[in-house]
Order: sequence, then structure tokens, then C-alpha cells
Amino acid sequence: MRLSDEVIEGQLLWEPDAQRRDRTHLAAYLRWLERERGLRFAGYDALWRWSVSDLEAFWQSVWDFFDVRSSSPAERVLADRTMPGARWFPGARLNYAEHVLRRERPGTDALLWLNERTPLSGLSWDSFAGSVRVLATRLRDLGVRPGDRVVAYLPNIPEAIIAMLATTSIGAVWATCSPDFGAPGALDRLRQLDPTVLFTVDGYTYGDKEFDRTAEARTIADGIDSLRHVVHVPYLRPADGQPPVPGALSWDELLEHPPVPASAFTFEQVPFDHPLWILFSSGTTGLPKAIVHGHGGILLEQLKLQHFHMDLHPGDRIFFYTTTGWMMWNFLATSLLSGACPVLYDGNPAYPDAGVLWRLAQDARVAFFGASPSYVHMVDRAGVVPGATYDLSALRTIMPAGSPVSPACTAWFYRNVKRDLWVATGSGGTDCCTGFVGGVPTLPVYAGEIQAHSLGVAAYAFDEHGQPVVGKVGELVITEPLPSMPVRFWGDEDGTRYRQSYFEHFPGVWRHGDFFKVNERGGCFVLGRSDATLNRHGVRIGTAEIYRALEELPEIDDALVVNLELPGGRFFMPLFVTLADGHVLDQRLRAKVNVHLRRTRSPRHVPDDIVAVPAIPMTISGKKMEIPVRRILLGTPIEQAADPNAMLDPAALDAFAAYTRTHPLS
Repeated sequence: MRLSDEVIEGQLLWEPDAQRRDRTHLAAYLRWLERERGLRFAGYDALWRWSVSDLEAFWQSVWDFFDVRSSSPAERVLADRTMPGARWFPGARLNYAEHVLRRERPGTDALLWLNERTPLSGLSWDSFAGSVRVLATRLRDLGVRPGDRVVAYLPNIPEAIIAMLATTSIGAVWATCSPDFGAPGALDRLRQLDPTVLFTVDGYTYGDKEFDRTAEARTIADGIDSLRHVVHVPYLRPADGQPPVPGALSWDELLEHPPVPASAFTFEQVPFDHPLWILFSSGTTGLPKAIVHGHGGILLEQLKLQHFHMDLHPGDRIFFYTTTGWMMWNFLATSLLSGACPVLYDGNPAYPDAGVLWRLAQDARVAFFGASPSYVHMVDRAGVVPGATYDLSALRTIMPAGSPVSPACTAWFYRNVKRDLWVATGSGGTDCCTGFVGGVPTLPVYAGEIQAHSLGVAAYAFDEHGQPVVGKVGELVITEPLPSMPVRFWGDEDGTRYRQSYFEHFPGVWRHGDFFKVNERGGCFVLGRSDATLNRHGVRIGTAEIYRALEELPEIDDALVVNLELPGGRFFMPLFVTLADGHVLDQRLRAKVNVHLRRTRSPRHVPDDIVAVPAIPMTISGKKMEIPVRRILLGTPIEQAADPNAMLDPAALDAFAAYTRTHPLS
């Protein structure tokens, strides 16, 4: 089946059998709730409703079920339910990294990794955990103290996870920027934090092309006045002994230290909300927000997510294509909490061919495979049929994430990968570093639907009056606090920017900035960013609705649509497209697009203009830049509309500026 083949939204695609349902962590949790708490639920929806109404009972059950350990007890679960400002587990002192290393299993692999030039290799728990303890000890020797920031300019390699765990194990705060960022983009992020230590590589490869980053590393180091130490991780040219920054410490030299056994290492015990790591918003406008997450919140949320909504089991190999600049890297690294074995890949997902990641899944015996819809489109266009080409017998679960998933995309996995497969579509965000809606391993999978709300997440679709709606598109809101909501934004001392980002529209309610719909059976749909609203004569349209329709046309490779509200109550909605090889945007194709949108969606979905562009502008994390494009079309200069260092291809915006010059809006 190709993505252009017709699939009906809501079509039943898969159901787990009784044996599979019974083996899930969710089933074990339900048995535990009945045995330990005397609670029984008629179905998943009843369990979810309890989890968002009795917050203290639910989150205490998560703590107890997973045996979360703290060196001092919490006074209560939730001291203040107000948003923003909810206080979780006050008095508790714990450490996120300690819970990761509790899973240490000598004699087995902690993780697997490969890049474009080296074969798949394993890193044993003995070596991995030993390196974390030695590096943490050396960081303490270098004067790194709890609360200090340690930052990295590293690709998706084992050293990045080791450094993250070493940093957080001593109570310091981790942040990273992938080396595909230029120095200005990295400095926009890392310099905000006044870090004391920087880890950096000399470069990386992508598509068999070398990208030397020595100049960028020097610029970053020179641009951060607070740095006391730079650590060089030789990667592009490991035999070259010259560090990119004069006087930098060598990774190998830093780890030349007697072994530190587990019994001799002390994890820093920190408050529940002590900063763990800092993630950054896309930075499409203004300085990227530095989003601070806490030890306890991430620990609880990820334990819940990995076990109940991903059903990861000890020894499972989990893969997601990501860089260290996206929250999915933190998610992948944190899979160690469940005893799973993350599989790291650094390189081009289409090199040397479009099957490289499926070949990796075969060779690594991957059980859980994460993929973005854009990756699926690339594989589909290349004609790769993974199930017919590779041995994917170990594969149980696919998680599409990163952008809205169409019915055709959901069905593609069943028809091209394998029939007995749980497609656990998820959606959440960097802001809370978790999923708001996602997979449930005991429920059926329907085409184009996210299975259900995540436990503990009071997510609703609100209309413009702040009322929940079912079966209609609304704003994605969260009405009750989550443990992993940001502790704060770094540098936002009075919380003004934090409140403006999430709580200005609906006071006391988190507004996430996505269009959202829930159907009668609880299936969920995330339909694109609400702040890139297509408001056509009072009717709101999620951009994903148009993108889904265009996926069915083989002539269209990719697209971006915006709606402009003009003086006098007028609207103008241009659709920008990139074309598949061999096609041109002539009147025939324009008519075909318009007829298809009118027929499959509505007349309001038909654009006012269709324009071919060389490329669709995307952030480094793969998000379409609808808001900057809208601003450019309304006259904002490119340099004010978007940060080029946050883009995959800064030149992609030039065509939109040129369109504005030739099509002035008056």
C-alpha cells in the first residue's frame, strides 16, 4: 500500500489479543490497584477519569507501583493544585540518575549504537555505569556543584548519555545542543545558562559528508564567559589529538581514573523540583525559551509513559531517530528507567539508502521503533517495503510522533511493515517532556486516531468560551497540573514569560497551542498548531487537515499553508507546495488540488493561491514553520521572523519573501 491509497478515518486496523493484553504493564497495574488499593475499573476510560480527578491517589500509586525511592519522605503528594505553581511531593529528596542506574545489569548491554562509518556495537552495563560514576567523580573534582549547569555540543552518541547521567547524578543541570546547530544558534541557547562545563565534539558526518565543527566549538567556548572547563570528545577524527578548543580536557584523559564501584558512589539527593535538565523551544521567533524540568517530575512521568503507554519491558531494544537537540533524545535516553536498551544512530536516515533504519531495526532486534510521519513519507516515496525486505520479527510497537499522523500513515505500517503490530501514535511536547495523548496497549487501533488520553493528563478540547467540546475542533488544554510541567523558564525570575506562554488565554488552565479533537469513543486528534490558525470566515481549520488531504496526491511532495487575516474582514490563504519528481504546478494540477480539498474536506479548505517553492521551511527538530511564514507574508523581514540557526535550511524562507514582493497584500 502507498500513502496515496484511500483509507477511511476511524477504520479498525488492529486489536490486541487477550494474551497480549494480559502481559502488559497496564494490566499488571490494574491488578495491583485492585489488590493494594481495592480499586476496580470498568475500562480504560474509567481508569483515566480517576487518574485526573483523584490526582493525589493516582500519583502516589505511580510512586508506589514503581518503588520510587527518596532519602527523605514527602510531606504529601500535592501541596498546591494551582496552575502555575503546583507543588509536588514537598519534602522528598531523590535523584533521577540513581533510578536509572538501579537498572544496572552486569553482563548485558546498556545500549547499542552506530553511525555511518562504524558497525552496530554494544556498550555493556559494566562499562556504561562505570563510566557514569567515574565521570561524575571527576566533575566533582573539577568543582562542579549541585545547581551548576553542564552543557554539551554533542551528537547522538553514548558519550552524550554518559555525560547527562554523570551531570544529573551530582545534582548539576544538563542541557545540550546538537552540532548541526551553527555557533550563533548554540550560543542563543547555551549562553543563557551561564554554564561551567562544555562537552564538545570536533565534528560529525551526515550522508557520508564530513562536517568539521572545530571553529564552531571555539566560537561557542569563547562566547560563554562562565565556562571553567571544556571537555573534548574526539569523534570526527578520533586519531587527531588536537582538541578544537585550546586547553580542553580530553574525554579519555578525564575517564583515566580508578573504577568507582556502585557501593562507593553517592548520588546527590535533591528536592523533587530541583532542576534536572533544560530543553529549548524551537526558537522560531525570539530567543529560545529555556524550559527547566525537575528530577522528580521527569522520573514519575517517564516511568508512567514508558510502562503504561509504551509497554517497554526489560531488555527491549528501543529506537527513535533523533538528534540531541530534540526532546525525543531525552525520551530515548530515559528509556533506561524501564530496563530497556536504547539504540542510538547518528547519521542520515536515508544514507546509504532509504532502508537504513529498518536494516538497523533488523540487526538490533528492535522491539519499539519511533518514526515521524515525514520519515514514513520519505520511505514510501523510495518504494521501500520494510516487512518484505527485513526480518522484523522482534518488532512489537511503532510510535509515530513529531507531527499529525494521517489515517493513511497509520495504515501504511500494517500494510508495509507487519500485520500484528501496535501503532501507538503519540503527541505531547518539549514543554512537559511527555505525552499528553498516546498509545494504550490494551485498546484497538483506528486509522488516523491517537488511541486515548494519557493517564494523569487532564487534556480537553476547549472552545473559544473555555468550555470542553467533543467531536469538534478546539484548543488543546490541560486543566490539572502534571508533575513534569516546567519548574520555570531559566532567567524568567518573576515567571512572566512562563505565564504568558501557557496561562494567559485561559487563566489557571494550560493552553498548549495545538488544535485538538476528541471523538465519542475517546479517540484523540492533534491537528496542528493553533497559533497558526486557519480561520476561514469564522470556521477554524487545523493545518493538518489540509496536509492529510494532500498526502493522498502523488504529485505533491510536501506543503505548508497559512491564513492571513486582512483589513476589512478579508482572508487570504495561500498554499505552498514542493512537487514530486517529474511534476510541474500547472493549471491541471492546481485544479486537481482544489477539487480534492473541496471533495474530501470542505470548500473552506480550498486555498486562494497555490505556489510551488523549492523547499518547505522546517526547524531543526522537523516542525513546519507556519508562524514565521505568516509573519513574512504580512511584511516582517526574514531576520525578524525567524532564527536561521534554528532551521534545517535557512534559505527555504527566501521564496516566501520573494512571493511577498511580487504579491503585495493590500
